[in-house]
Amino acid sequence: MATTNDLKNGLVLNIEGQLWAVQEFQHVKPGKGPAFVRTKLKNVESNKIVDKTFNAGTKVETATVDRRTMQYLYNDGTSYVFMDTGTYEQLEVPPEVLGDGAKFLLENNEAIVATNEGRVLFVELPPSVELVITFTEPGVAGDSATGRTKPATVETGAEVQVPLFINQGEKVKVDTRDSSYLGRVKS
Repeated sequence: MATTNDLKNGLVLNIEGQLWAVQEFQHVKPGKGPAFVRTKLKNVESNKIVDKTFNAGTKVETATVDRRTMQYLYNDGTSYVFMDTGTYEQLEVPPEVLGDGAKFLLENNEAIVATNEGRVLFVELPPSVELVITFTEPGVAGDSATGRTKPATVETGAEVQVPLFINQGEKVKVDTRDSSYLGRVKS
């Protein structure tokens, strides 16, 4: 148990049997009336986001979440297999838990896997990954002046928008949160 004064981003709360991760919180002390805490909570299983207000000092039940850095090994067709590099314990993660993040998984890359009572809650990918362009239309000299983009397929099969001057075989940095192009990687 904790109080609303102990809230911080990433903390997982158990509210009415469901697990909610704190996305944002703000302590508000109005000039008139009691203080309260305004929060934005994300349901760990459904990814639904809700706004919830608590009275200041209210007790809230926290969930024990084990966050471990694990290495992605392979996809066996039904789930994604991760391994704890310290204990060599393997963990199968269903595709619905990974969601769109699966399109940025490369074998041997690391991610943070969060579990609660043996159940995988979510997987946090690194903010960006470096991927090789496997297919895109050829770039044309002089195309670097405009801000236009073109579709490109990366080695994981994901499609990202890249500037016109990027060519097949180049390595680029991609944001895993919104699939945006961040820049070329110097080799």
